[in-house]
Amino acid sequence: MTPDLMSLKAYDYQLPKELIAQYPTDQRAASRLMHIHKSSGKIEHLTFRDLSGLLKPGDLVVVNSSKVFPARLFASKDSGTTLEILLLHQLSETRWQCLASPGKKLKQPQWLTFSPALRGYIEKGDSEGIREIEFDCQVPFWEEIERIGHIPLPPYIERNDGMMDIQRYQTVYAREIGSVAAPTAGLHFDHALIETLKNHGISFAEVILHVGIGTFRPVKTELITDHIMHSELATIPPETAEAVNQAKAEGRRVICVGTTSTRCVESFAVNKRLQSGSKWTDIFIYPGYEFQITDALITNFHLPQSTLLMMISAFMGYDTTRLAYETAVEARYRFFSYGDAMFIED
Repeated sequence: MTPDLMSLKAYDYQLPKELIAQYPTDQRAASRLMHIHKSSGKIEHLTFRDLSGLLKPGDLVVVNSSKVFPARLFASKDSGTTLEILLLHQLSETRWQCLASPGKKLKQPQWLTFSPALRGYIEKGDSEGIREIEFDCQVPFWEEIERIGHIPLPPYIERNDGMMDIQRYQTVYAREIGSVAAPTAGLHFDHALIETLKNHGISFAEVILHVGIGTFRPVKTELITDHIMHSELATIPPETAEAVNQAKAEGRRVICVGTTSTRCVESFAVNKRLQSGSKWTDIFIYPGYEFQITDALITNFHLPQSTLLMMISAFMGYDTTRLAYETAVEARYRFFSYGDAMFIED
């Protein structure tokens, strides 16, 4: 019986806990790569380095160059208890949106002490727990954040962040600070692979989508169409729009690296042409969506019942997505942020 693709239950699957990657591979491009032909459902098992044999001269690869910053901070309340704060979005030079750690009640606005040089006045949250905090810093703010902050590893990575994560929970092409979670499909690229691809006639273009609170918000509605996406700041540089539009006009493929790059280009698509600019996007892609820009997709394996899995189902087809995920579990692929990848093409 065909499931109701607007039902949240349709996007559930069983995942053994031991397949959730807790650490990255020793080398970025050594991750496994599932190659999927979405039209036929054919599946091949490769390594990420084999991508150089799958992409074609003239392909345009679109990457998200947003950079993760150490957004997890620990503060002392006046009562002496410790509170974890996750910075989300900078509102002004000294003011941020943030989340306080779950289960820690803040009954009233109050001062928090993060270090001898950094304090913050945190206000009451809205209905979803988003708060604003005004910082008072006696030294350069970003220097102090880099010194005391922690890499915001997702909760399914059940360990503390370490020095290794500073490098590995970041793409090699990250440039503009703003994300509280990595655009993880890009974690598999190293400089050598990028150079190899360029030497094969494959070009790259950058977009920026700062990954925000939506990453941490599960879908809770029985009908996925009732889910409200949180907005994230997205930017298409003029040179990227020009490169994408030229590729489309010449019949060359546009290959998006990750769901963030995909959401970004699809947000700026008008009549199958890419517009440049910056805006807040809350685009929600699920089965029935017609992709305007994305011809092929590189992505990781995503959480059950997540908006990311719904997007992949829209791109690859629901049945092929189910087959791919069942195959990945059987073949012991590694899942989620530090896990393996798939390359989806016709």
